[in-house]
Amino acid sequence: MTINSKQWFTVLCGASVIMIAGCSSMKTPATASVAVSKAAVDNAAGAGGAEFAPVEMNSAREKMALANKAMAAKNYKLANDLATQAQADAKLAQGKASSAKAQTAANALQDDIRILREELDRTGK
Repeated sequence: MTINSKQWFTVLCGASVIMIAGCSSMKTPATASVAVSKAAVDNAAGAGGAEFAPVEMNSAREKMALANKAMAAKNYKLANDLATQAQADAKLAQGKASSAKAQTAANALQDDIRILREELDRTGK
């Protein structure tokens, strides 16, 4: 083999490895991404996302449905992209739900403190 043919052979082998790795890994990450995103949507729903962040929850659910359709159509890149977006929406919904719950708890605590102060003021006079 000449130096040019060795270089050509190396380039072809490298390109083949990259193509094989790219094609074979395309389904697995999309499947994993869809599964992780579905879990994120389920967690957000369980955390009260539908109640405290309905817009984000609807968006996450719609994107999950589209990701599942893309998986069925074997459009793994689109499925992966939609699953990632659904996961982001679900995390936002979960964050908003947690924040709203924390705010509700803080308000209740402030009310309790106010009532205790009023009791102390009344009994101290």
